[in-house]
Amino acid sequence: MITLLRRALAVCALGTALAACGIARPPQAATPPVPAPPPRPPTLAPGPGGLTPVFEHGPRTRGRTVALTFDADMTAGQGARAAAGERFDHPRLISTLRALKVPATVFMTGRWAEEYPDQARSIGRDPLFEVANHSYSHYAYTRDCHGLPTVPEERERSDVERAYAAFRKAGVRDPMPYFRFPGGCYDRRALKALAPAGVTAVQWDVVGGDAFETDPDVIVRQVLDGVRPGSVVVLHCTRSAAPATERAVRTIVPELRRRGFGFVKVSELIGAVGERR
Repeated sequence: MITLLRRALAVCALGTALAACGIARPPQAATPPVPAPPPRPPTLAPGPGGLTPVFEHGPRTRGRTVALTFDADMTAGQGARAAAGERFDHPRLISTLRALKVPATVFMTGRWAEEYPDQARSIGRDPLFEVANHSYSHYAYTRDCHGLPTVPEERERSDVERAYAAFRKAGVRDPMPYFRFPGGCYDRRALKALAPAGVTAVQWDVVGGDAFETDPDVIVRQVLDGVRPGSVVVLHCTRSAAPATERAVRTIVPELRRRGFGFVKVSELIGAVGERR
């Protein structure tokens, strides 16, 4: 009798007989779902010969959208000027964009992110904005570029990577794979040098004309006269070099909305180009 009882208990211990024995299976720990990786930002395919692709504006026939972009410029040699009180940031402009609920792309130099890490992190973590690369210290990639000093050819790619490193150190999340040449100056050689970095070079089709301009009405007229569907507008995000930009934006944004335009980030315009193909 004892032997039979032991055999019965042994059978009940088997996984296949647990239910029949009235013994509840221990609860199985749920496997947590694996989060999907974030979608990769849209980029353009390499140009002829594998050159870095260049983007100037979005589709003209995909709705009335416009991308406002702001260059946060600062060179490696301007640290002393910043220490003496010159402001290369523009928090009031960023606050105005937030108040107006305007998405925008900020092309930031690595040196700017180092000087203003809290602001860089705040911009980079705000879903209203996206941060893109404007070189480490705003040195030109060609000669004779508006009087800018130049990056040595052998350091051009590393200059871009150094800027991304500065963004990461400041706490910028997921900076975009977009690069704006300082001064907008580039040539075939520069496009070839940056090809391994995997970035899309972003230019513009509307010059805001805000650099060192003190009259906001001049900026307003230039932007409103130039904007077309899919336009990329270049403005600046520095108080000392663009003192009237914030005042101009307060007029530009509601007027463009009155004209039926909506505001998007550069990534959305580039994505629309990809969808069109």
